[in-house]
Amino acid sequence: MVKLNKIYTRTGDDGTTGLGTGERRLKSDLRVDAYGTVDEANACIGMARIHTGSEHPAIDAMLSRIQNDLFDLGADLAVPDDGKPLEYEPLRIVAAQTARVEQDIDAINKGLQPLKSFVLNGGAPAAAALHLARTVARRAERIMVALAQDPAEHVNREALKYINRVSDFLFVAARAVNDNGKADVLWIPGKNR
Repeated sequence: MVKLNKIYTRTGDDGTTGLGTGERRLKSDLRVDAYGTVDEANACIGMARIHTGSEHPAIDAMLSRIQNDLFDLGADLAVPDDGKPLEYEPLRIVAAQTARVEQDIDAINKGLQPLKSFVLNGGAPAAAALHLARTVARRAERIMVALAQDPAEHVNREALKYINRVSDFLFVAARAVNDNGKADVLWIPGKNR
C-alpha cells in the first residue's frame, strides 16, 4: 500500500524520478511521460465528473471506475517488467478491466443517434470536458505505443488495449451527455471556405 508522510523529498531536484522498481529515470523519460499523461487524462476525467455527477449518475459511476483503473494503469507503467523477480506482485491491467469498459461502451452506444459526420468537441459542458479527457487519453496511448516500440522497454499489451478502450468510452460518453447525440456539434466539411 502507498504511504505518503512527506510530499517533498528533494530527490527529484536533479530532474529524475523513481520508478516503482526503485530505478531512477529522467522526468523526460518516455515511460515517465506515459504514466504522467495517464495521470493527466485522469485529472481531466475528474473535471468532467463535476458535470456528470448529478445529471448523469450512471456515466459518472463508470467514470469513477475508470479513474481507479487509470491509477492501476499508472502503477503498471511505473513498474516495468524487466524479467527480474520482484519482492511483490506488481499491479497489471487485466483483460477483465478492458472487457468492463467495452460493456459500458456498448450499453451507452445503444441509445445514441447514428453518426453522419465527425463530431466537433463541444456541446454541453460535460461533453466538452469528456472530449478533452479523450484527447489526453489518446496522447497517453500514443506515448505508450512509442514506448512499446523500444526493444529495451516492455509495455503490457492489455494496458495498450485498455487505454484505447478508455478513449472510445470517453467519446461515446461525450455523445451521451449531449442528449444522446442530438446536441452533438457536427463537422461540416468546407463550411467556411
